[in-house]
Amino acid sequence: MRLFVYTIIFFSFFDLFTQLPIMSPFAISLGATPFLTGLVVGMYSLSNTFGNIISGFLTDKKGPFYILIFGLFATSISLFLYQFVMEPMGLLLVRFIHGLVAGFIVPAAFTYSANQTASEKRGKGVALSGAFVGLAAIVGPAMSGILASKQSEVFVLGITGSIMLILSVLSIFFLRSVSIVKHIEGNKGTTSVTIIDLFRKNGLVKAFSGAFFLMFSQGVLAYMLPLKVLDLGFDSKTSGLLLSTFGFVAILIFVLPINRIFDRVKPIKTLAFGMGLMGVSMLLLGQMENLQWMYICMGSYGIGFAFIFPSINSLLIDTTEPTYRGKAYGYFYAFFSIGVVVGSSITGLLALTAKGGFFFTGVILILISVSSLANSNK
Repeated sequence: MRLFVYTIIFFSFFDLFTQLPIMSPFAISLGATPFLTGLVVGMYSLSNTFGNIISGFLTDKKGPFYILIFGLFATSISLFLYQFVMEPMGLLLVRFIHGLVAGFIVPAAFTYSANQTASEKRGKGVALSGAFVGLAAIVGPAMSGILASKQSEVFVLGITGSIMLILSVLSIFFLRSVSIVKHIEGNKGTTSVTIIDLFRKNGLVKAFSGAFFLMFSQGVLAYMLPLKVLDLGFDSKTSGLLLSTFGFVAILIFVLPINRIFDRVKPIKTLAFGMGLMGVSMLLLGQMENLQWMYICMGSYGIGFAFIFPSINSLLIDTTEPTYRGKAYGYFYAFFSIGVVVGSSITGLLALTAKGGFFFTGVILILISVSSLANSNK
């Protein structure tokens, strides 16, 4: 059953990553201006943030079953809507709808997974879910680029929509029994937790911060790495291979026996290590002009990423109760979405070069790492 939830997690992130190579060309093909093209790309993350938060509240009230079903079915419909887009403003509207309803899936799926995992194995459990996220990061862009070049962008989106529709139907049969148990157990007693209460919990604040800065670095990486690669005289294929390197290394950490470390070492320490390693990797990546060394830097970044993702999930699980965990995951993934937007936006606003952008981000990540260790006992 847990494997099926991991499959849902994979395809929800697969949906996200398949958009990366195709959305800008799709917007331009419809006549969008550069500003509107950027707005089209960012609109998904913006509305996804609201979807995450709403999903968290509803998951605690209704249980993850109904929210997952709605999210999967509504996302499949939104993906089919791209077939009817004829102009940029229509695309912007569909992007808003797509991001909003897709935001319902991940908090509900991770809440379900967390509630079904024994506490002593929660680190290994979230590491395995991270492996599915990493796999989506590798497979999604590659498959999307290949299919779009042979067919069209809407063909790719239609394929993803069909998968989401199938998953929504299968979820009704595979997850219904768990929904009934959840409802019965939920009636035994609930804990009223306000938004302010969530942000007073030190572990949750650290989890939210970790999620934000993890994806902040991803936003900078997605923006700056292609520019650096082009400046060195390589093509976009090289950018894809470099990004795949980080994803491949992260998956190895997630699935190999080393993942037991996430149950044996305090998550704040693995978080600080991962954040620091990512920071150093970004600093070095900005300086490197040799492609082989850039691959090494991306591999090191992948190790850091692999240490952070389970750590922030473990912090969230350790700090919450099942009765309000959905709400916590809603804000958690809202910070994920915001991080990507802020990372790419700030480096663009400051008009930083690739070297400057990597240096700026590396310094921030190292400072966050040191701060995490300094406050590890609080």
